[in-house]
Amino acid sequence: MDNESGSIVLGGGCFWCIEAVFELVPGVNQVVSGYSGGHVENPTYEAVCTGETGHAEVVEVFFDSESINIRKILEIFFSIHDPTTLNRQGPDIGTQYRSIIFFKDKHQEEVATQLIEEINEKSSWPSSVVTELAPAATFYVAEDYHQKYYERNGNAPYCRIMIDPKVEKFKKNELSHLVKS
Repeated sequence: MDNESGSIVLGGGCFWCIEAVFELVPGVNQVVSGYSGGHVENPTYEAVCTGETGHAEVVEVFFDSESINIRKILEIFFSIHDPTTLNRQGPDIGTQYRSIIFFKDKHQEEVATQLIEEINEKSSWPSSVVTELAPAATFYVAEDYHQKYYERNGNAPYCRIMIDPKVEKFKKNELSHLVKS
């Protein structure tokens, strides 16, 4: 596999949704929900939800680059959210729900750029990808109750309505062979 940094920060709507899927991926060692890309130090969930801090809800995905490469991580990312909707994923609306990749090095940036170009060329979506690419910014870990949210609250209405379909779609799509048993 490529020599990679071992983590990347991704935002694609509510962090609970992205976290739930990446928790299933072999080679992913840890997924941490948090906030990045804003101008306020140590933001809270309540502050981020106002859209005024500039932060996005994100996850930091820690992976074993001997088991899974950055391209596969990004393919999964693009398969589990709509990267063509600006500042929105389903009912979640605002800049805090934007599609964004905070790359940690030139290699991650190049792979993300290439993958976005390929997705747009294939017309995989009805419109062009609007996912932002930005150098890694300060990552603030979200409050404890956000960590492993789906695992701990799988029967909550938001989980049943929003996260279950993403998890099921991921399990059934072309990457299904990656899902941890």
